[in-house]
Amino acid sequence: MARDPLGTSPTSRHGHPRTLSVKSARRLSLDAGGNRHAITILVYDRGMPVSVNLQTVHPRKFAAVRREVAPGAVGSAWGPALGKVWEFIRSQPGLRTDGHNIFLYHHPTQPGAPILCDFGVEVTRTFETAGEVYATETQGGEAAVAVHRGPYNRMNEAHDAIRKWMAANRRESAGHSWEIYGDPTPDPADTETTVVYLLK
Repeated sequence: MARDPLGTSPTSRHGHPRTLSVKSARRLSLDAGGNRHAITILVYDRGMPVSVNLQTVHPRKFAAVRREVAPGAVGSAWGPALGKVWEFIRSQPGLRTDGHNIFLYHHPTQPGAPILCDFGVEVTRTFETAGEVYATETQGGEAAVAVHRGPYNRMNEAHDAIRKWMAANRRESAGHSWEIYGDPTPDPADTETTVVYLLK
């Protein structure tokens, strides 16, 4: 369901080498204010396009449990942490309506260092800390955003696309990224996960 957002491993979550080849194209798009932005689209040869868009994102409140996770170990860390959050939410009527799971990553300054991860669920309001569960939020601002459609074990494609977009557009990460998980679908190929990198 989650992956190492910093791409520190040259393999996929299941240990298979990443052998994707990438083609890029550019197009102009208009945002809500009528401003033109050059958008780089990365098209993977296996037929799954990943487009990256420049957006202004707004803060999202969520209930979370924080974990310090070694690079590459996110996949084994999120389940127990998220379980604590859902247990708390079920005891708080009205705290969640239709909020999604959100995983927030605080990027370390040193390559290979542990990652601080907030594994949580979107909520309607702040609340008093209960055990390990606390109220936090994603930051607002300008961000590079990609929507991953498909199984979670291929989510690295969206992260890779955003990093390539930032390099091509000379933009830098502000040190935080997050994943917003859409509702599960009967066919994993239709599941959507939004990947967001806050920009400086």
